[in-house]
Amino acid sequence: MDAAPYDSVDSLLAGARHAATPLSPAEVAEALAEHPRIGEKPAGEGAAQNFSRGEQASTDADDAVVNAGLAEGNAEYEHRFGRIFLVRAKGRTRAEILGELRRRMLLDDATELQIVGAELADIALLRLETSLEQLS
Repeated sequence: MDAAPYDSVDSLLAGARHAATPLSPAEVAEALAEHPRIGEKPAGEGAAQNFSRGEQASTDADDAVVNAGLAEGNAEYEHRFGRIFLVRAKGRTRAEILGELRRRMLLDDATELQIVGAELADIALLRLETSLEQLS
């Protein structure tokens, strides 16, 4: 990010967004290796796992029907696309996420890969913003 130092959080986030898009297929694959499946608890301890725990918390986290749908949808998605399903979970219920998973199952691989890259960038920016807020 050549524009550093930044004069505001907004300009830092704008620079980060610009640097993170579009992600290459190799960058997407590398980033997905660090993400748990939607609906599953992250394994281990660390910053990425702590972020995931907070992002996947929702009011319907204990809904057995939705959780079964997510598990089934995750398996179908992985079979179809060869990677885990990824969506920005923060601020969404699991039912909303399940609806998004079903919608994206209808997409072609190239379109879906672009969406995954954009979702990864959104997640990274949310995490960066959260980290910056914790520093102030």
